Order: sequence, then structure tokens, then C-alpha cells
Amino acid sequence: MSAPEQDRTGARARVAPTSDRPRRGPLARLRGRTPAYLLRFAALQLYDRVDAGRLLFPLHEGDLADSQHLSPHEVHPAPARPRIGWVVHPPSAGSGGHTTLFRMIASAVGAGFDCTLLLYNRHDGDVDYYRQVIRHAWPWLDVRIEAAAERIIGFDALVASSWSTAHVIASRAPEGRRLYFIQDYEPFFSPRGSEHAFAQDSYRLGFRNIALGEMVHELLRDELGVASDLVPFGCDTEAYELADPQPERRGIAWYAKRGNDRRGYRHATRALELFHERLPEEPIHVYGDVVADVRFPVVNHGNMTPNALSDLYNGVIAGLALSFTNVSLVPEEMLACGAIPVVNEDRYARMVLDNPQVVWADATPAALADALVAAVAHPRRVERAAAAAASVRGRSWEPTGEAFVRVLADELTRS
Repeated sequence: MSAPEQDRTGARARVAPTSDRPRRGPLARLRGRTPAYLLRFAALQLYDRVDAGRLLFPLHEGDLADSQHLSPHEVHPAPARPRIGWVVHPPSAGSGGHTTLFRMIASAVGAGFDCTLLLYNRHDGDVDYYRQVIRHAWPWLDVRIEAAAERIIGFDALVASSWSTAHVIASRAPEGRRLYFIQDYEPFFSPRGSEHAFAQDSYRLGFRNIALGEMVHELLRDELGVASDLVPFGCDTEAYELADPQPERRGIAWYAKRGNDRRGYRHATRALELFHERLPEEPIHVYGDVVADVRFPVVNHGNMTPNALSDLYNGVIAGLALSFTNVSLVPEEMLACGAIPVVNEDRYARMVLDNPQVVWADATPAALADALVAAVAHPRRVERAAAAAASVRGRSWEPTGEAFVRVLADELTRS
């Protein structure tokens, strides 16, 4: 217990017992709040009371593997046309991570592999529904689409696409070679704790790890001492390209992802508020999530197709592209259309995004706003846009797919 409080004369002051202090009841604490606040507050209370957060864990408990107690699995010589199963969580249209994975699958199909997409959903979603989503959003992906079975058999190799699907393969597949396409260092997605540790352990499950870009490759080595095959980042310069002639550019674009903290939503909203205070005439275009709770005007576009997004990038001067883990696809796609990407500083990200047209800024709202203002105020916008597009001209995902297929083929022929 602390010593009794004293007044300035040194006399002891009486501290009122807890029971004597006035208390604010629940209604008093909520008085004067907005309807939106009250709705969120009620939802948060209910969320905690029913432990709804447990539904966010991406696995059934029984599908968790352990690198210290792995079940044995058989490996057989691969036939002339190997059968490859790709285990993935069901996507929503526009998912960049799924698009990159599906490009690897398309490359494998082109190389003669027999590919099947295996959907894993701990909530047992409707496979027919997700099959329609994939057929509509990625019509060029010509593979079978099935649910991941309780016992995954009949494949010469299985490819994991996330930490959780690596656990699924290790738990459910008694046969087949195991590979892991790692697009990001996923332990960074969670605070240090159980999920963080489960994600780390996915890299020790004995798979052949294939790292997308130097950032993931280096982090696996530096953080865990885990080896990986490196495949390069690509850029889609067919869907994203500089318009000819260039339209007049105004304002900036921002990919908003409210529920994904590694995309820096709070940093972005504060930075854009500061940007608007200094350049109130410049429009702020938002795509991805619809944004309505910010203190600056926005032009909401929602989810956009690559062609529509290319048109948007061709109409803005710059864009905000934040990622606190591996770099997203957005910066180079902006560059291809002549928009200058402003990204948060990171020494690992610089290994992947080694381009002099990218603007790096410290991860503070003020620094990001300064960088956006400077980009918009650049005196030679047309020339700078042309230089940005030229810096990625000729880039594609073909080298990535070819490198991935080489690793896959090598794994299938190893003794």
C-alpha cells in the first residue's frame, strides 16, 4: 500500500475510501456518444463475451502439426505427368496473394504438370461458391478445384501457400513431396504468441521452401536459420501500362485495407489528413475498402479490376503503398502507369523494391505526408511519369513462374 498523500504543508490528506468515491455507471460513460460509436462498443462487448476471436484462427486444432513430432510420409517416383495439389484458403476476388499463387500454378500447367487446387476452409464453406469466384475472377486458371480432404492422397507433390496450409499438409498428407511457396514472412502478421510461433514452425516442417523475393529469403535465414530457394518478384506490365497520350494527372491513390494492420491503415489515414491540410485541392482516390470515417474527402472506388486500376493510376500523380511486411504488388504496378509510389522505409523491402523511382519515407504520418506533398509538387510531372514507367518496362511474372517450375521439377526428381 502506498503512503498516505500529503498536502503542501506536509499534513496528511484524507483519501476517500473506494466505496465513497462517485462512480460513473455504464449509461453515464456512453452518454453523448455517436450512434456509430455505440454500435461498435456493443459489438466489441459481445465479441469479447462470446470469445468470437477464436473463429479467426485459420485452422482446426487437429490440423496443427509440430516440427518435433512429424508423421512419416511416403515419396514415390513421379510419373511423366506429375500430379500437383495446391492447398489454399478460399480467395475473394482481387486478392493479390492468390493472384501471384495462381500465376505459379498456371506456369506449372504450362510446363505439363497436372494441377488441382485444394481449398481448405476451417468453416467448411461452399466449394461450389468459391469455385465460381475463382472461375470469374481468374478465368485464365484452368485447373480442377476441389475441397481439401481429411486425408490428402493421390498427389506426387503438394504445395502449401501459407503457414496454416503447411500445417494442413503436414497433418493430412501421408504421401507426396512437400513444397511451400512463401510470399511473406507470416510470423510478422501476429504479435509474439501462439499464432506467431505456429507460423514460425511452419518453416521447420521439412518442406522445400520457395521464397518470393529477397526479403522473405533473408528473413527465413536471419530469423530462423532456415534455407529457401529464391524466386524473383514480378510485375504485370500488360494490365498496367502508361497511357498514350498521358492524361492530365491530379491527386493521389491509396489502397485501403482496414482490417489488415500490416497495410498501415492508421498511418495512412493520419498521413492523408496532413496531406489534405496542405494540398486541399488535390483529390484522394481510395480503392479496396470503402472509407467513410476519415476527416478528409475521398473518392471511393471499392474493389477494382486491373484494367480499371490501371486507368486510375494513369490519372494520379502519386500513390501511397504501405506494407510493414513483404512489399505488395502495388508499388511497381503504380510505376508501370507513371504514378510515383510512396512507401514506408524498410531495409528488407529495399532488397526487393530496388528502383530509384520509388519514394521511401520513414514510417511516421508526417514523413509520409511530406513525401506525398513533394511528389505532387514535382515540377516535371510528365517526364517523371515517363521515367517511372520506363523503370519497369519489360518486367513480367514469367521469370518467377519459370524459376518456380525449375524448383518443382528438381524436387520431383531428387532421390
